[in-house]
Amino acid sequence: MKSEIHKVVIADQVSPACSKTLKSNDGIEVVSMAGAPPEKLRQELKTATALVVRSALQVNDELLGEAPELRVIGRAGEGVDNIDLEAATRRGIVVMNTPGGNTFSAAEHALSLLLSLARHIPQANASLKGGAWERKRFVGVQLYEKVLGIVGMGKVGREVAQRARAFGMVVIAHDPFLSEEMTQKLNVDFVPLEELLQKSDFITLHVPLTDETRGLIGAGELRRCKKGVRLINTARGGLVDEKALAQSVRDGHVAGAALDVFETEPPTDRTILDLDSIITTPHLGASTLEAQEKVGVWIAEQIVDFLHHGVIRNAVNLLPLDPKTAALIAPYQDLAERLGRLHAQMRGGRLKEIAVEYSGDVSEYPTTPITSALLKGYFESFQSGPVNTVNATYLAKSSGVRLSETRIAEHQDFANLISATFTTSEGSTAIAGALFGKKNPRIVMLDNYYFDALPEGEILLVSNDDTPGMIGRIGTILGHRGINISFMSMGRDTPAGTAVAILNLDNPLSAAVLAEIKGTKGVLWARGVRL
Repeated sequence: MKSEIHKVVIADQVSPACSKTLKSNDGIEVVSMAGAPPEKLRQELKTATALVVRSALQVNDELLGEAPELRVIGRAGEGVDNIDLEAATRRGIVVMNTPGGNTFSAAEHALSLLLSLARHIPQANASLKGGAWERKRFVGVQLYEKVLGIVGMGKVGREVAQRARAFGMVVIAHDPFLSEEMTQKLNVDFVPLEELLQKSDFITLHVPLTDETRGLIGAGELRRCKKGVRLINTARGGLVDEKALAQSVRDGHVAGAALDVFETEPPTDRTILDLDSIITTPHLGASTLEAQEKVGVWIAEQIVDFLHHGVIRNAVNLLPLDPKTAALIAPYQDLAERLGRLHAQMRGGRLKEIAVEYSGDVSEYPTTPITSALLKGYFESFQSGPVNTVNATYLAKSSGVRLSETRIAEHQDFANLISATFTTSEGSTAIAGALFGKKNPRIVMLDNYYFDALPEGEILLVSNDDTPGMIGRIGTILGHRGINISFMSMGRDTPAGTAVAILNLDNPLSAAVLAEIKGTKGVLWARGVRL
């Protein structure tokens, strides 16, 4: 049998190591389109399974609409603000990045700019090469005992802090997202942003660009800074209001700035570029041979793992899971997906609400990915487009379905239990499943009936009067049609009341056979399900 061929389009300038790593794996076709005309890129994307980018290509909803088979976008780097995450998630596309791959290079570039800013190195270099000898003009400031304010103490911010302390700088930081425990471990004085602005001689930014951080340093913040402050931004354009910064530099309140990133790249407004006190570089923070090779290899390996083995690492539009946890919850995801698929084929009506309850061992794990699997099982029965754990929650919410999760540490009957109550316009149905052992899924409850049923293959569900001979009649009908029962489990409410049977079949159940069973005396309802 011929193996599936996955087409990977590399759309930006990425280290050759990326293409080499991809090509070393069977079933991977690589198409390099860096610098190609947009129409040619769109043509290749029509049959692409994966897309590799850096920061140049804007991966928007329109572009994704040209790639109906795309399953994964790999960002050879950390920032993903050039990728429309909402559009990718809606289409079920995994977006991965490579956090930490360029940490050292980015930190070193920030320090390079800081040193250049303190000692006017680029300006002095240009002056000397222009024929002048202007020692007095380029008197700088030393870093020793100066206060460096770091906004954002992620991987890069921490490396900057370590190197700045080596120069004898006093480091303070602001990061509202770090826990108190983590701030204590980092041996840095954490302060509110207002205090950091007032105390710092140098300020360096190391936060992502989000709705909350856009315009983080504007005219008001610059006015609150110490007079003579110097600003460095190697993180993301848009964090700094460039017009406000230019005005503050012209007014002399800000002594200088060093920018590696800009609101528009490349910059179309020369206001910043024409100010001699502002040093600029063309987004070079991660541009070292070592960093580019590392992130190129990493993203290639992540894409191959995803395409060949379904392993998801460093996804930014999914709950991040370490490999050990992912392996532990995989059987629960499989069980939840089967429960969702079962309900989708059992009940009609418009879905209004799903309430999921996790009891016992499973409650100790991250449950969001398990709920996503349950939703995938449900919605893939109705959606014409791709449905997976990436977009299943989006599909539920966009359909107006209310979701809730509850965790209970122990269950009186089961070591682990996943219960889901589906409420539709036609009523509510509760389905529960458990793992027997570590990996053996079972259906253990349907409404008020209890079972030990296998959630796999062709299944017949029958509700009937609990009277002698009912299972025999159903079995006879199946036998006459050449359909063998491989496994059966039955539950009932009270003796001589109502019973429900779950029968696993070796053969598909035709509409004619199902109609005959429904017409049997004593049968209340019957459903054919394929899991």
